[in-house]
This record gives sequence, C-alpha cells and structure tokens, in this order.
Amino acid sequence: MAEQVAVSNDVSKLIERIKDIRIAMMTTAETNGMLHSRPMYTQQPDEDGTLWFFTERDSAKIDEVQQDRHINLGYSQPDDNLYVSVSGTASVVNDRQKIKDLWSEGLRAWFPKGSDDPNISLLKVDIERGEYWDQPSNVLVRAFGYVKAVTTGERYQPTGDEHTKVNPQ
Repeated sequence: MAEQVAVSNDVSKLIERIKDIRIAMMTTAETNGMLHSRPMYTQQPDEDGTLWFFTERDSAKIDEVQQDRHINLGYSQPDDNLYVSVSGTASVVNDRQKIKDLWSEGLRAWFPKGSDDPNISLLKVDIERGEYWDQPSNVLVRAFGYVKAVTTGERYQPTGDEHTKVNPQ
C-alpha cells in the first residue's frame, strides 16, 4: 500500500518549519551535470516564501545557478525529527540596497569588508515545491504508532501533519 501524503498549496507550512533552521544544504548542478551541495545560511524568509542567501559573486555556485537555475535545499532538525526538502529556482541578485536590507554584522565573518563589498551577491530562491516530515518528537507517541503498526500488521502511516507536500501557487 502506498503511503498517503497530504498535499497543500500553503507555502507558510514550509516557512513555519524552516524559519528557525538557519543552515540549509544547497544543491546545484555543476557544468558537467554532477550535483554539488554545500551548507548555506538562510536569511529570514519573506512572507511569500522567497528565500535569500548571501554569497560571493565569483563563487562556483553563481556559475552553476546561471547555467541551471534549479536547486534543492535540505533542512533538518534531527532532535525534533523535522526534515524539509525545498525545490525551486535561484537567481543572482546584485541589488546593493537589498544587500544592505538583509545584512547583519554576523555576516562579517564571511564578508570582512561589510555590506559594501563589491564581491557580495544574493541568491534569491523562489520555491516551486517542498516536502516535509515532521514526526512527533515525543518518544511515547512515536512508539505507540510503531507498536500499533507491528501488532496490526499494517505499515506505519504518518498523519497529514507529519508528512506533507507543498506546491505553492
């Protein structure tokens, strides 16, 4: 029996789950087609689901995004059994005012020249779809679900709140 997965068009379900997970694994395609992943710090997501990342203008990821805009972002919070996958398209933004608006002094560790550094660019990610697994962190709740599956002979099925696909419109 196939797993029943809830489907939603509400991007806020994704944003609510990733807003406190600051680091994403961003995956892009290299020029030879190989996938390349690296950790990236996520700025506070916009209300509409737009995600922003600071990067160096001369980095390989800029070349990769300009060749193929499709990316994947993986977020995880293992202590809470929360896992999120976001697929979307990325674009390079060199708007100096937007860079200043999103700037925080903590970024100086990567960009010592500050927000005026001409080598700073932003990657803007527009979410096309996402999926999350948000399992109850309560061990007793999870154990009950597993025991029930074993004793009834049926496969464990997460509820809609636990596994949902999000397709923003």
